[in-house]
Amino acid sequence: MRESLQEKENTSQGFKWKPLGEALTMICADLHVHTFYSGDAHIPPRLIVEELHAHPFLKAAAITDHDAINGYFEAKRWASDYADVIIIPGVEVSTFEGHLTILGITETPNRPLSLLEAVDFARENDAVIIVAHPYRVMGIGDLARNIKADAIETCNGRSSKKENKLAEELAKSLNLPGVGGSDAHRREQLWTAYTEIDASSTDINDILAAIKHGKVKAVMHRQNNGR
Repeated sequence: MRESLQEKENTSQGFKWKPLGEALTMICADLHVHTFYSGDAHIPPRLIVEELHAHPFLKAAAITDHDAINGYFEAKRWASDYADVIIIPGVEVSTFEGHLTILGITETPNRPLSLLEAVDFARENDAVIIVAHPYRVMGIGDLARNIKADAIETCNGRSSKKENKLAEELAKSLNLPGVGGSDAHRREQLWTAYTEIDASSTDINDILAAIKHGKVKAVMHRQNNGR
């Protein structure tokens, strides 16, 4: 059977996606990945890029190292060799109250800083604010109710089912979208959770805009509580 023109268009850039309506693209992205630039992680940026290229449908990842941006830049350089890999810039920021994930930034805020100062930094940079693992160690918990976040991490690959359930309930109570990320610190933890994103294109700005507008769905691929 001859491949239709639409099917050819859907795979023309190496992405496995499906049309979701007018000019929409389904992108599967792990929005919480650490490299060895996080002091407690062991994953080389190059490995993340190679694993994305080899994956059948998950082709995007946010590099969210602890208070560091080096891993993003290194992963981005490796990704330049692959047309099908998307690397999203981000940082998991340590505040006095706990961790906050900020996507769309290419520099880190000055530390130490409070939760509200981290939020202000994100807003000044038109970034995406995600409440990471709110009910796990270093999560901000119910303090999420006091800030204006864009999304709650409801599927975290290293959180327990109970912790993810509480995060889901928090998202619903705040009428915020839920997103997913593996929070991988080791290779075997990659892609345990991810996010389906309905974006207008594969451009980073369009992906971030889709997250802000709640055009996302959190997916738990497999639980991994090896913290």
